Amino acid sequence: MNLNFDTAHSNPALPPPVSNRLLASLPEEDLAQIEALCETVEADVGEVLYEPGRPIASIYFPIDALVSLLAVAEGRMTLEVGSVGREGMLGASVALGHRQAQVRAVVQRAGTVLRMRAEDFRAEFTRMESLQHLLHRYTDTLLAQAIQIAVCSRFHVLEARLARSLLITRDRLQSEKFHLTHEFLAHALGVRRVGVTKAASALQNQKLITYSRGNIEILDSTGLEAVSCRCYELVKENGAIGMGTVFV
Repeated sequence: MNLNFDTAHSNPALPPPVSNRLLASLPEEDLAQIEALCETVEADVGEVLYEPGRPIASIYFPIDALVSLLAVAEGRMTLEVGSVGREGMLGASVALGHRQAQVRAVVQRAGTVLRMRAEDFRAEFTRMESLQHLLHRYTDTLLAQAIQIAVCSRFHVLEARLARSLLITRDRLQSEKFHLTHEFLAHALGVRRVGVTKAASALQNQKLITYSRGNIEILDSTGLEAVSCRCYELVKENGAIGMGTVFV
């Protein structure tokens, strides 16, 4: 994705009908104000939207893209602590006074996002009470999920963690079929590629998934949920710390 605001992919004059769930939760007048400050861009797989320690210049509201949030240690070791699709946004910490990114944000699935200048977002957050209430709930939930995933990564076996990750990806994309390479899963789960291969093979041998050259299909959702650790039950849409709690 071209991150310059003069990108040929953008069309600030004609934003699409909003299909970002977070934005759609705003009152109509507030939604219109936010949309007027956004432009539409295409996000490409593998594009890095944020890097830890770098300034946050833009806020992103995914429409059909999926973005992985990776904690980074020593510049190279990573662990996925969350993902953001049409239910959320990237850059909410700007509203809390943070001007630098805390995680690496990498596009996992290509798609459309709405992009907004960080300074415009700060101004709207300051004056817009509906946005304040919504983002307080959203950031609380995102933090709770990140903590739970970190705990999961420390105490649960890789096979269960992989099952949890695949189920969350399915929910975010609303599809039983998606593409995730061994390399990406290794970065997300904080393990070597050989570990991902063994765990994926175990799930495939149980006829829970098929996995070939990064193309994944979930064959048995109920079975995969049984193999997953309890963390999935907590972070799924209607779980105790699921995104469904944001939109009540």
